[in-house]
Amino acid sequence: MSLEIEPEVGVPFSEKVPSIDLRTRVEAASATASLLAEHGLEVEPSAEDNNIAAKLTLAYADDPEKTSKKVSNKRASTLPPAALVATHGILTQFGHSVVESATQVRHLVTNKLIEETENPDPRVRIRALELLGKISDVGLFTEKAEITITHKTTDELRESLRSKLAKLVEPAEEAEDAVIIDGDVVDVDAELGLSDD
Repeated sequence: MSLEIEPEVGVPFSEKVPSIDLRTRVEAASATASLLAEHGLEVEPSAEDNNIAAKLTLAYADDPEKTSKKVSNKRASTLPPAALVATHGILTQFGHSVVESATQVRHLVTNKLIEETENPDPRVRIRALELLGKISDVGLFTEKAEITITHKTTDELRESLRSKLAKLVEPAEEAEDAVIIDGDVVDVDAELGLSDD
């Protein structure tokens, strides 16, 4: 099956191409590759394509602007279409804001834990369920402590302090004398068998 391409005439061309964000570039490349896949282009990523995609994604997560500039039109044209499709998939699934957004990381971890609840190993299932229960939104295994704050006026605080100080200076009750009980003396060590004899 042949593919007929008709060039557009009259489109202005500039030597200085503005920098395009890598996300935009791989999205366009992925859409083109998907269209070409309908006409026989192989876009199933190999291990090498996945390595290229992983390197691009990590570089983009580290410094999006620098990576976008490095992957120019010329450089992007040398990358395999399957690698560009894989890069687009990774950036779409995780987003470069994974590094910046705790919410997306939280959702990713929660989703992965939910997947692990179907694991055939019961230890993995139990651990995944336990960790899901510890998520603050669920709060199954969290210990809650309630703190009650009572607000008092300055006069109430002064009166409370005065009464406590008065009790310390002049105790209200006299201490009772110890009660002495007459009885036999018991040697506890001998009773427990701990004596040296």
